[in-house]
Amino acid sequence: MLNYVWLALMGISIVVGAVNGKLPEVTKAAFNMAEVSVKLAIGLIGIMALWLGIMKIAEESGLTAILARLIRPLSRRLFPDVPEDHPAMAAILLNLSANWLGLNNAATPFGLKAMEELQKLNQKKEVASNAMVTFLALNTAAITLIPATIIGVRITLDSRNPQEIIGTTIFAGLCATITAVIATKLLQRLPFFSREISEDSVSPEAEGGRHE
Repeated sequence: MLNYVWLALMGISIVVGAVNGKLPEVTKAAFNMAEVSVKLAIGLIGIMALWLGIMKIAEESGLTAILARLIRPLSRRLFPDVPEDHPAMAAILLNLSANWLGLNNAATPFGLKAMEELQKLNQKKEVASNAMVTFLALNTAAITLIPATIIGVRITLDSRNPQEIIGTTIFAGLCATITAVIATKLLQRLPFFSREISEDSVSPEAEGGRHE
């Protein structure tokens, strides 16, 4: 779908530029932005490598296990259907930690792994479980303590104070996370969704025994 959107935007810009007699400016701007995108990508390589290395060290040293124990009371409330020692909890922790550090690209593999593990616990494979919905909400509206990616972009673009967005980023992420958690917990209590979950949780074997 995004491919069609970008194609439409490019087509519209070319048509508008041709109608206004500014097609050379459109072509020049396209090449300039291509150059800027390459500079941004190269500038982010160092930052991504640094934080990915830190995340790997934390994982190998057992720091993530310590963090998991620290947030265990909170994880019990957020994911009551997931066992504490299940691999999904470790993947969720790593994903949220990467998001907290502003490493969206690094968080993606952990998010996919978490969803894969949560799917194993899901009794109705065609419908997202409460844990999966809650995790998706937290992943989308994650608090970013250190927006490393945005700071890297601002540094590449010669910002005078690239760190000035940290406070507003934390506040915005906190508001989004609280709203997302409240919304998921409230929606889970609605009769429609609770009825769907209760119906989905009945296994075929149980239904067969009930008919017997």
